[in-house]
Formats: sequence, C-alpha cells, structure tokens
Amino acid sequence: MRQRLSIADYTAGILAGDRIMLSRAITVTESRLAADKELAAQLLKNILPHTGKALRIGITGVPGVGKSTFIESFGTYLTSIGKSVAVLAVDPSSQRSGGSILGDKTRMEKLAHNPLAYIRPSATGLFLGGIARSTREIILLCEAAGFEIILIETVGVGQSETLVKSITDFFLLLMLAGAGDELQGIKKGIMEMADAIAINKADGENVQAVNLALSAYQNALHLLPKTESGFVTKVLPCSALTETGMDTIWALIQEYEKTTRGNGFFDQNRQNQNLSWMHDQIRRTLEDQFYSNPNVKNKLKELEKAVREGKELPGSGAQDLLDIFLAKSAK
Repeated sequence: MRQRLSIADYTAGILAGDRIMLSRAITVTESRLAADKELAAQLLKNILPHTGKALRIGITGVPGVGKSTFIESFGTYLTSIGKSVAVLAVDPSSQRSGGSILGDKTRMEKLAHNPLAYIRPSATGLFLGGIARSTREIILLCEAAGFEIILIETVGVGQSETLVKSITDFFLLLMLAGAGDELQGIKKGIMEMADAIAINKADGENVQAVNLALSAYQNALHLLPKTESGFVTKVLPCSALTETGMDTIWALIQEYEKTTRGNGFFDQNRQNQNLSWMHDQIRRTLEDQFYSNPNVKNKLKELEKAVREGKELPGSGAQDLLDIFLAKSAK
C-alpha cells in the first residue's frame, strides 16, 4: 500500500502544479476511509485561498453526440491559445457491480498528451446528478494547481444533470441533427438549464440537417422563460471531427462570463452554489452516519425483507429505522 504523505507535502505539491501530487490528492479525496476523509478536509482548507479563479464549464449531451470527441477538440483549441485545461470526465457506475469503465483517457488520447491539459476520469459511484461524489472537491484541487479552465463531462443527459448545473459557471448542451425529431429526445428542463446549445457533427452531408436543427432549437428557446443570468441562450453549429466552431463557442462563453460578471449573476451564482454544497454535504453525512449505525444495520435486513414481501409499508419501515437512529443519536 502506498504510504500517505503529509498535508504539507500535498499542499506544496498541488500549489506547485505537480500533476502526480494532484492525482494522489484526488485519490485521497475520493476515498471513503475515515483517515483519508480527515486528510482531504484539511487539505481543502489549506488550498481554499488559491481556488475560485478558474472558469467552470459543464458539458452534457444526448447519447452518441460525441461528448469526449468534442471535449478533446475544444480542449485542444483552448490549449492552442495558451489556456491550461483540466477535464473531469465522469463515467457511469454499474448499478450491479458499482464498477465503471473510466475510458476517457483512451478516448481523449491526443489531449491526454498535451502538456497544458490534465484529464481525470472518475466514477459516479452510484451518486446521482451526472457527476461523481467528489467532483466539487476535485474542482478546487485543480484550481489550486493552477488550471484556468475546468471542463466537467457528465455521464449523460436527463433530469439528473441538474446537479452539474449547480457546480458550474457555464452549462453547454451538445445535440445532434438529422436523428428524427430534433426535440423529441430532450427534456424541457435541460434546455432551460443550458447557457448554450451546440449542434455537433456539422460536417460533410450533415451540414444541411444541422442548419435546419439550428432553426428548430432557436425557435424552441423562444418559448422558454427568460434566464436568471440575463444572458440569451444561443444555438451554434460545430464539428468535433474537423475541429470547427470551437473558437465561436469559446467566444460565446467569454461573452457569457463578461455579461454575468457585469450584472452580478456570476458571483451570486458561485455563492449560492457554495451554500447548496454545504446543505448537500449535511445530507450526505447524515446518510453515511445512518447506514453505518450498528443498531440500524442490525434491523435493516429484517425490515427490508418485510417491505419486499409486502408485510411492512415502506414508509413505516423507514420511520422505524429513523426512530432507531435518532434514539441512538440522542443518547
């Protein structure tokens, strides 16, 4: 087993931009061991003054849209103009085994070898919301290591992606054209959250279909309520394959940042996200304590069996377990 380093070693390494130290610190942050949790908490306190300067961009899209290819193309463009980029690629975990593929470094091989880029795949660990359990913490570590732009690739598109919106400054939705009804496979909620929609694969014979989709999405956006940010959501074409449209998307993101910093939304949004993180942490900590409570553990299987067989109402079973937990906590 690799020996744990001191908090001072981790802190110094991260602030110096040491990629190996950053990776080791992220591994500690993702750990569920009590000792690692304590170490991670102290480390995050140490690096907190050096965080918050990066632009956080969430990227999601329908299946087959080519998120990884887009991120590699977009990340390559950003590094070509001198930006340092950290990619946090979230892979779905199996509901059966809890395992995940974590194949994003393979899919982004070109970007992975770019000296200005850093790719860190993480498993959701059955954590809902389209992100991994420790994505927020990893963002702070990457910011402290000096990365200017953080790209968060989500597991997919749907209502569970709402959490990704709550940890990023800009939310980009990738879509396809020519796949039937352009609006069929997308929820109204995800379109309302998007700060921009990019229609990928605008190349070859697909260009005409993309142009039709542009009009369809733009018309659909007019039916949605005004955004809180004060920024008008736009639809843009791009091709990750030919690496076209990346400069236009980056220009739009810069326009968004300028607008939202100017009207105060950018900072207010960050502050609200911090509060949301605190309350979410409370819920997660209570859940962890609940399921690790020995008295709850002793009763859990018995009540699960009763609920499964229809001998106990789910609500009653939950209340019995909560009563056991609260009685123990009150002592």
